[in-house]
Amino acid sequence: MAGVSQASAFFLPSGRRLDESPAQTVYLKAMSIPREQQQGLVGRLTDLCGGAYTPQQRRKYFISGPQWAGAYEGHALFHAPTREPVSFEEVIRHLGEIGIPYWTTHDSDVIATDVLLTDRQWEVVGAISRALEQNGVKCSMVTCETFHHPVFAGSAAAEAPEVREYAAKRLRNTVEIGHELGAQFAVYWPGTLGYMVQGAIEETQTLRWFADGLNAACERDIEVAQQKGRPTLKHCLEAKPFEPQAQIILPTSDAMMAFIGSGLLTHPEMVGLNPEYLHELMWGGAVRAVLARALLAGKLWHFDINDGYPLKHDVDLGVGLVNPLDWLNVLVLLRTHGYEGPFNLDYKPPRTTSNYGVWKVSFPTAVDRFITLWEIAGEVAEDSVLNEATAALKAGGGATGGDLQSIVEANKELLSLHELISHRIFQILIGQHKGRTFSV
Repeated sequence: MAGVSQASAFFLPSGRRLDESPAQTVYLKAMSIPREQQQGLVGRLTDLCGGAYTPQQRRKYFISGPQWAGAYEGHALFHAPTREPVSFEEVIRHLGEIGIPYWTTHDSDVIATDVLLTDRQWEVVGAISRALEQNGVKCSMVTCETFHHPVFAGSAAAEAPEVREYAAKRLRNTVEIGHELGAQFAVYWPGTLGYMVQGAIEETQTLRWFADGLNAACERDIEVAQQKGRPTLKHCLEAKPFEPQAQIILPTSDAMMAFIGSGLLTHPEMVGLNPEYLHELMWGGAVRAVLARALLAGKLWHFDINDGYPLKHDVDLGVGLVNPLDWLNVLVLLRTHGYEGPFNLDYKPPRTTSNYGVWKVSFPTAVDRFITLWEIAGEVAEDSVLNEATAALKAGGGATGGDLQSIVEANKELLSLHELISHRIFQILIGQHKGRTFSV
């Protein structure tokens, strides 16, 4: 790195400048961190980051931690596992320690497929209930896995009637498990509802069969809710534009809303949306606009939060790591429209993160970034500059008489406020509105 200025050079903890000399190579080897010291280093640097909230503060927010996120072992289509398996007892215990007040799960995340629909499943459900109670955590949502097992190769709405009958049993069973665990929501991701090759399925018939499964779940929900004296669950559809099929039949939240209103559902009032931030971003849509449409329809009931990149695959990063400004705008919308549903941490700790790091770094920092952005969104909503600018735009330039050119001229200068509003939101995000500056 010869020729690099003193101002831009990198330094080691000792203060010694990092270069590429042989002596430096020897020094770096001497600075290697033994494995038994690595967790301590991660913990110390995490603590040095600061900005953390207490478990008590985190519990004030309707945030849920999924079993599948905590137990994710780092595997994927091209990835071997990098972490050890984790039980539901361990996930729930860590959530309680961190201060994440709710837990969510797929049925097969915690109950083996060959145990589901048998009396043995209730032994597992009982163990889950005890773990939740012991750790001060509640179950907010259950979801039925209809995409991983080979029986769902052609989806839960496949041509074979025996596949659809089995899927309906699983859907009804998940409703029963949800009520037993005290859940409020059931989520459905029809990931295999589509096709790989042209002409393989008849789409209108597949949608009818998919509706049959949801109808079976809602009917069973009504029965169980009456038996237990509980409200029915809120059944939420989750869209995804890409993966695992080449063509998805219900790829976006807008498609889901059209399906809900199609007349195929016997209880459309029981069915709403669970948009996922990244799923809507993946196809190039504006997430905030998607959520606005769901709010207007009265169907935004549950929200999966994560981060990633448009027009890419489903990387499921922690909230705010890629698009913090966009996330701030999303939360301003939700705050100003009174959204009170759950925020479900539907993300994957990176496969480079260890089991220790999942609970020391990944989960607590994801929660804390969300809380920080949520509170900053409150500042945006109350900011005097933004409120005056917004009010001025709504008032307009006062042109009278209906002359087109007069209307254009009357509003021309006001429209500069659009860019000013965006700049002001950026200032609030980085704290510049409170005097944060840099010496240059």
